[in-house]
Amino acid sequence: MTSATSRATTGRTRPVAAWLPLAVVLVTQMMIVLDAAIVNIALPDMQQALNIHPADLSWVINAYTLAFGGLLLLGARAGDLFGRRTTFAAGMLLFTTASLLGGFATAPGQLFAARAAQGVGAALVAPSALAILMSLYTETKDRTRAIGYYTVVSASGAAVGLIAGGVLTSYVSWRWVMFVNVPIGALVLFASRSALPKGQFRRGKVDVLGALLSTAGMTTLVYGFIRAAADGWSDDGARLSFAVALLLLAAFVAVERRVSEPVTPLHLFADRERSTAYVARLLLVAGSMGSFFFLSQYFQIVLGWSAMKTGLAFIPFPITIFLSSQLATRVLVGRFGAKLVMAAGMALSTIGLLMLAQMGAHSTYSELVVGMVVFALGNGTAFVPLTAAGIANVEPKDAGVASGLVNVTQQLGGSVGLAVLVTVFATAGDGAATSAAATSKAKDIFVTGADRGLLVAAVLLAASLALVLVAMRPARKQEAVVEKPAEQLVLEAEPA
Repeated sequence: MTSATSRATTGRTRPVAAWLPLAVVLVTQMMIVLDAAIVNIALPDMQQALNIHPADLSWVINAYTLAFGGLLLLGARAGDLFGRRTTFAAGMLLFTTASLLGGFATAPGQLFAARAAQGVGAALVAPSALAILMSLYTETKDRTRAIGYYTVVSASGAAVGLIAGGVLTSYVSWRWVMFVNVPIGALVLFASRSALPKGQFRRGKVDVLGALLSTAGMTTLVYGFIRAAADGWSDDGARLSFAVALLLLAAFVAVERRVSEPVTPLHLFADRERSTAYVARLLLVAGSMGSFFFLSQYFQIVLGWSAMKTGLAFIPFPITIFLSSQLATRVLVGRFGAKLVMAAGMALSTIGLLMLAQMGAHSTYSELVVGMVVFALGNGTAFVPLTAAGIANVEPKDAGVASGLVNVTQQLGGSVGLAVLVTVFATAGDGAATSAAATSKAKDIFVTGADRGLLVAAVLLAASLALVLVAMRPARKQEAVVEKPAEQLVLEAEPA
């Protein structure tokens, strides 16, 4: 990466400057995405060790993704105001410390709080990391390769987390899915001092009220779904949660329209391509979360596999995602256009989930792996143009916020999607929630609920496909988008 110049080191170009900034950003992104999934394999062990109520089990995931997604834009704004390297370091320190405390948790509340603190740290780190990456690699070829690697890490991180979770849970303890972040985080924190540019401070205000309203609104919305999963749709608490969530989110929009420096500049949604990419990404991730959540428990509860074997079962995911994303970056987008590639990827993902929704209590891995590969092939293909579209046509002053919105849609999509799918699972399974029980009846109930959940996940992906087909403009020719760096980034992709 020749354009990662001496700005990242000591004023003189050295070999380390060519790869260290990229390595720091990619390892950071892998930690952030991986941490949303690594706990999936450990959920049965966590439930037994800490006596977590089955209906509350999804909070192990949602406490992280809600804090992350809800505060991401605040983190992006903080990076713009206080310097991206400073914000990055503060977030990484919090993320690492929370990981350590979560590993020592002895009660459900302690674990949920640690996961939420991890999410806050990730919200400070993620937008600064992507904005730094875009500023370091200014030449088209270098930026193409950098965002290609970034997209691969983002798309495959969840699957890698499942594999790592299986290894750690089997050979050490579920606590190590938290502890593993500590040495990696410390190393990244140390390396970032020399690898990342310091950045500049500038005057401005932080829209704390907007950030709190959006986070509270999304958290209340997810709580409503979780409450409905446990107590049914007629529960007064669930209905009240939905009503309060709508009020909070409406207040959030009102605040953002009035403040001078909003945490979410609403004008970013004025571009049809970009706003469509945000919503499509949210729906795609919302549906995708179900595959990891249900399959990781299906292998352990129904098939009786160990955590290690379950983790290894997901190996086809990162391999397929890597290969398909590279193919999309280097060949497909330039030849067929971003819209067609997005649509094809979403269609494949939908088909893959429909195949997985046919699993039964006696299904074999060989029957399921075909659907897994088709699903992963679609995700790897769709995420590349979606990432580029999410940061296209953005003014330099909004680069951090636009980068944050890419991650916001991913994290909030995962949180809300998982809450919806868990609710569908519980109601379809005759009110039963996820459990580590292995009785014949429990297996049948789990399979019934999981199949229904995966079917609804496929509907969410089909909705993202329909949105892209209806709202996205036909892809322009490559020479016509020279003024759009983010699109050009993908359209001019070449082999590394």
